[in-house]
Formats: sequence, structure tokens, C-alpha cells
Amino acid sequence: MRLALAAARRGLRGANPLVGAVILSADGHHLVTGWHRGAGTPHAEAHAIAQARSAGIDLTGARMLVTLEPCNHTGRTGPCTHAIAQAGISEVIYASSDTTDLAAGGGDYLRSQGITVGSGLLAEESFALNRRWFQAQVAGRPFVTAKIASSLDGFIAAGDGTSQWITGPEARQDGHTLRSRVDAIAVGTATVAADNPQLTARAHQGRLSERQPLRVVIGRSSLPDASYLQSAVAAGQALHYRRRELTEVFSDLYRQGVRHLMIEGGPTLLTACMAQDLVDELYWYRAPLLLGAGKPALGELGIDTLSRAARWELDDLGMSPALRQLGVDTATHLVPSSQTPH
Repeated sequence: MRLALAAARRGLRGANPLVGAVILSADGHHLVTGWHRGAGTPHAEAHAIAQARSAGIDLTGARMLVTLEPCNHTGRTGPCTHAIAQAGISEVIYASSDTTDLAAGGGDYLRSQGITVGSGLLAEESFALNRRWFQAQVAGRPFVTAKIASSLDGFIAAGDGTSQWITGPEARQDGHTLRSRVDAIAVGTATVAADNPQLTARAHQGRLSERQPLRVVIGRSSLPDASYLQSAVAAGQALHYRRRELTEVFSDLYRQGVRHLMIEGGPTLLTACMAQDLVDELYWYRAPLLLGAGKPALGELGIDTLSRAARWELDDLGMSPALRQLGVDTATHLVPSSQTPH
């Protein structure tokens, strides 16, 4: 199971939890290891089974250890429980139960197929790995990724408002890769007025990525008539929520099928999300620049003493390392610490 947990960390956070799976022979020898690599890719169980098949391994009577209860529903991929039963696996041990409405019931289905099922092995470690994902599911909101691009001293624009571009092309391209992974991307009305963003995901050389996120604007102010997003809203290609109750907005997006939401600005929206503990992971891109003054990435968080600071920890994943150098810039990947006071 520890090997499965290590494999899970090779994936990506987002609409789906991090999951790893290990298949053993009937006599306990390791055969294959699988992991989930992000929304739309095979789940860990299916990935492991596919590897075994490609290697010509007969899984009849084999045992599977997986970090999360196998799903029992059809989403972008088929039910893992059916794939396990069809492969001839005779025993499944999972660490954490999946109590989400859509995926629950995997263990019961496997038992109904005559498969021996056990659970609870390293359950605390498995839950900790996906703590924020579970929290989002319980709240009925998307998993939220925040992105900040700033100078070393935390400014996203100079004193005169200039901001394009603080970070270099490599960091900006990485941000577009993030956009292509999420279901929706949101900004505040002030960002629309100041920067007139398109919020599209672009591949190399400026080509539109095959997968584009739903574009969302949050805020009571009207959008400039000439802005890209006002045109998109008018055409029914983007949403404008004219309110600031973020939990209501996020719940509505969840009901519309948004499972992974990216917050890209500006400081007012980012600060509100941070203050309400609605950010599940953070990508902070820093350019080797010092501005000394300007528009800060974040505003007042209501923290009046060091002991109440919002604490974050490095999140080192195989497909998203905690620390990277992108051209001359750096990228830091973090998740909220479980030690942060609420």
C-alpha cells in the first residue's frame, strides 16, 4: 500500500483525487503499479490492469491494493469496479472509502462479484493525501487552483499599472497548460477592466488548446463593452456572476459540472478566496524582479498576529514538482497546511 501511495503522488491534483494501485500475484509478488494522471485519463486501477495486459500478464486470482475505494460509476472513463471484475482479480484492499455520491458503492459491487474486499489499510495516509479534494466534495464545490504571477516582492503590477509581462514566456506557457487542465477559469471584474483578458488556453506558438475552460467573471460591476469577456458573455460563451458570495457561485458551478476551477485574478477575488479558505492548491510564479511598490498579489486577509497566519506547505508531485525553474522565473506549488488555524 505504501508503494501505491507513492505512485498516487506521481499524478496531478484537480477534478479527481490522487490514486495509486498495485497488483500482486496470488502468491504476493509485485506485478504492476498504476496511478491516475489527471481528469480524462485512465484511473489508477485501469492503468495498472492495462499495463498487465500489455505485458501479457494473466490477472486471474491476483490481488489489488489501491489507495481509494474503486469507483462504481461512468464518468469520462468507465467504472473501475467493472474493469477489476472482468480482469479476474480475486481480492481488493483499499485504504480510504469513497463516500462521494457518484463514486460510492465500489466495495459492495466487488463483493457482489465474488471478490474478497478489505479496507482501512493506511487509511489516514490516504485521506491526508487528498484532504482538500475530500473537503471540496463535502462542500459541493469544485477543487480550486489559484495562480499568481508576481515579482519577487509580491507585486503583480508596477505603480503605473503596467503588468505585461512580469513573468517570462516559459512561465506564461506553464500557466496556459494549467488552464487547459481545468473545467473553468475565473477572474474578477476589475481584472477584466484593467487587462481585458481572453482567458483562453493556448498551446505553443499561440495556438488554441484543444480543451478550453469555461470562462467565468465574478463581481457586481459591469464589464467594459469592448472587452473580450463582455462579448463572450453576450454570446453565451462565458458566465458573469454579479454577486460576491463565493460559496454560492462555486456551488452553482459545481451543479453545472465544474469540478476543477482556476482562480487567476485579480487581488480582490484571490484575497476573498484565500480569506474564506476556498483555495485547495496554489501555483505561485515569481520573476526575478523587485518593484518595491505597486499592486500586491494579495490584500488584507484579516490576520492580526503571526500565530494565525495562513500556513502552506510544498506539494511535490511527479507531474507537478513543488519547485521548478521556468526560464528565469521560479514556480512554487503549494497546498494549505493542515496546521493552519481556522
